[in-house]
Amino acid sequence: MAMTPAAEVDIDESLVESLLSDQHPDLLGGHVRLLSNGWDNALFRLGDDLVVRLPRRQAAAQLVEHEAQWLPIVSGLLPVATPVPIRTGAPSWRYPWAWTVTPWIEGRSALGLSPDERGPLARPLAEALAALHVTAPTGAPHNPVRAVDLRSRDAAVRGRLTSSASPASPALESLWSELVDARAWSHEPVWVHGDPHPGNVLVRDGRLVALIDFGDISAGDPATDLAAGWLFFERDARDEFRSAADAIGHYDAADWVRARAWALVLGSALDAHSDDDTAMAALAAHTLTQVALG
Repeated sequence: MAMTPAAEVDIDESLVESLLSDQHPDLLGGHVRLLSNGWDNALFRLGDDLVVRLPRRQAAAQLVEHEAQWLPIVSGLLPVATPVPIRTGAPSWRYPWAWTVTPWIEGRSALGLSPDERGPLARPLAEALAALHVTAPTGAPHNPVRAVDLRSRDAAVRGRLTSSASPASPALESLWSELVDARAWSHEPVWVHGDPHPGNVLVRDGRLVALIDFGDISAGDPATDLAAGWLFFERDARDEFRSAADAIGHYDAADWVRARAWALVLGSALDAHSDDDTAMAALAAHTLTQVALG
């Protein structure tokens, strides 16, 4: 059974207060309280307006540094809020990795909505992702597992599907064999969020208000983000998502074949690693069902 990775350091309110006292004492006026202890990061609310984000393990530390470097550059492209860090913390004797302080964005995770409830997000999500998909500058980062040539993910996907106990896995592996050879992205690399699932979207009063968690941001194939059509939605809303994205991004048929393939990449990864997280396990099941439907 896949389990949430154990924290490699102990993080609590007193550590956060000590780090702030050492490096950003002017922010210490607000009460510090734990928000969540997730797969990669511990989040603490700081007063009413701020969040302190601290990696729980070395692999996540690299993602936090990556986001702090690149999110300020791309945030202006987006029509919704993003958690651009207002401060960064340096590694010290108290804590080994970089950490960030970001604005608090009022909203709830779209992961808590049913696929039907997520339907109204189809158009605004498509518009936000398509707005991000502009040509990235020279020197933009590349991610070895996102926004890359699909064939580089072939062994990983087949391995997950082969080891899965799901009776749908043989059919999904056959489908993958069809999708993986879709024509590759043939244009300049564009900015890509890289992790387009409902847990990385915030909603308020049924409206999309923020995209979060840009640790996987990279330059490459936008089909990785277009996979959101299968992760978020059922068929009718997915059609609306595609129509809205096409109106801005001018994607072609091969791009959408790859998007479906990327949904299978992401869905199979969720299926393999979310046994102890019921919300993510449900998202994996939804995604793989929608990929099979088309």
